[in-house]
Amino acid sequence: MKILKETEDIVQEILPRETQISKVELEGPEVAIYTKNPKAFFENENYVAKLAHELKKRVNIRTSKNMLMDEEEAKKKINEIVPEDAGIQDMMFDHSFSEVVMEVMKPGLVIGKGGETSKEIILQTGWTPNILRAPTSKSDILTGIRRHLFNNSSERKKILKEVAENIYREVPENSKGWVRLTALGGFRQVGRSCIMLETTNTKILMDCGINVAATDEPFPYLDSLNFPMNELDAVIVGHAHLDHSGFIPYLFKLGYKGPVYSTLPTRDLMTLLQFDYIDVLVKEGKEPPYSEKDVKDMITHSIPRDYREVTDIAPDLRMTLHNAAHILGSASVHMHIGEGDHNLVYTGDIKYGFTRLFNNVDIKYPRLETLIIESTYGGKNDVQPNRQMSEDQLLRIINETIQRDGSLLIPVFAVGRGQEIMLVIENFYRKGLIEAKCYVDGMTREASAIHTAYPEYLRKNVQRRILQNDSPFTSEIFETADYTNRDQILENGSAIIMASSGMLTGGASLEYLYKMAENPANALVFVGWQGEGSLGRKIQNGNKEIPITTEKGRTRALNINMKVETVEGFSGHSDIRQLTSYVTHLKPKPKRILINHGDKHNCMSLSKYFSNKFRVNASSLQNLDAVRLK
Repeated sequence: MKILKETEDIVQEILPRETQISKVELEGPEVAIYTKNPKAFFENENYVAKLAHELKKRVNIRTSKNMLMDEEEAKKKINEIVPEDAGIQDMMFDHSFSEVVMEVMKPGLVIGKGGETSKEIILQTGWTPNILRAPTSKSDILTGIRRHLFNNSSERKKILKEVAENIYREVPENSKGWVRLTALGGFRQVGRSCIMLETTNTKILMDCGINVAATDEPFPYLDSLNFPMNELDAVIVGHAHLDHSGFIPYLFKLGYKGPVYSTLPTRDLMTLLQFDYIDVLVKEGKEPPYSEKDVKDMITHSIPRDYREVTDIAPDLRMTLHNAAHILGSASVHMHIGEGDHNLVYTGDIKYGFTRLFNNVDIKYPRLETLIIESTYGGKNDVQPNRQMSEDQLLRIINETIQRDGSLLIPVFAVGRGQEIMLVIENFYRKGLIEAKCYVDGMTREASAIHTAYPEYLRKNVQRRILQNDSPFTSEIFETADYTNRDQILENGSAIIMASSGMLTGGASLEYLYKMAENPANALVFVGWQGEGSLGRKIQNGNKEIPITTEKGRTRALNINMKVETVEGFSGHSDIRQLTSYVTHLKPKPKRILINHGDKHNCMSLSKYFSNKFRVNASSLQNLDAVRLK
């Protein structure tokens, strides 16, 4: 491969002989350099910085395999080097990457001041520490993902080499530089988001989701693609919600074997949601579109990226993920196409406003011609209330419900709104404003544990609390609920219950609804988007009677006697004012705006509004529309 030879030449040119380089490898978009003298790199840290600058890639320095200490000896030595307070939970030796994978409670103590502790581990054992933060509470899914990656490290090594060959393959120099975008889902609708971006030489997908609230046409229009799936070069996932990530395992079922780019939290959270999606369908007696094996294939092919890390993903495409402030690890995707031929930003779902969970959304890009922006709350009347007013309203509803000896059901999306509402309720509790217990049922507890493994993605004050072992997600106000104690919780009464799914389409929230609906002392509070056709939307719109199937298989009417409330302002989406402010402050200004991720009215309304306000070409594509960007 030509690029490998060029990389080796640059390494030899920059690094002096005493670094004793034994091998240079391309691993996907990264470069691995094996050395017999790692000490030389510690004595001159400019070597790695200069290499990264020249190669424009992340550079990993590893000890040559023949110099690695025996595993048992290395484990003993590492335990001597690392302070006991670091809280080592697990230690695995990965020969494929010459790494010792360490899951610890306090990564900073393994790194050490100025990286001294990690350096000492490398010098004394040869193994490079790959330090993973342990969650503050048990997470089966996180443990499973990390074990799977370790157990399949040799396969991952092979995959990364194949990805590198594809990224740096030679393409015809005289090929015409065109760029085309095709809407495969999520246009003039919310659900099944999927966009294909094509150039003369490359085909990629940005998101590939499902519409969980729809029974007809729940999946993207993949059948419209006129090429086999193994010709797809890459998949990029903006965030973990099923309407953006839920159909990705199906790509592997169809024969896709390429990389899946996302942030680390997105990889873990979408795995959690996909496994749950399979489980829910099986319990409902339905055939899932893919299996657990397909999900595991996706994990094996995942290539995590940090925010603002520029990454080559094809010969003519360079990707950068930016904070979207929607859910943990959510990203807007910046694509640099060709040699500056075109620059595109796909916002995905964004929150341009205050949340208790995340820092502000990114708004600065090096170049930008085309903007693809969501319109979930893009209608001219979609103005969310002041956040303090929303919190005051929720507090009032909680206390009124408890005072009449009722219980409160809050259906939440397990990822995102679940954690946001937990922070709000925990804040009420710390201030002494509520006394009731809050029971967390469904996936929300597991998703919250994953949040604590990635505090660097959270708002500074939440991050600080997690690092100080004072995680709001493990506050004493929260107790775990499941099928074993649901009846007891309701019998005791005066409880706040947070349960998924957020649209009452299945899961624990539906079970609670069936048990609570006919008691007028109880309350149901919607705090998130209710998809068209979902049970949540129907009840929100005033349905007072819904059909349910009893344990004996009979159908009966369930009367909605409980008080039904909607509290706006907690959404992870931007309202019309925030969307407008986002585009106003975006730098540079786009020359074209494409509207997606909203119902038909909102998409068309927002495109007209943006056209007039910003004097740009703004349009609302329909699914299966294709537009030439260049």
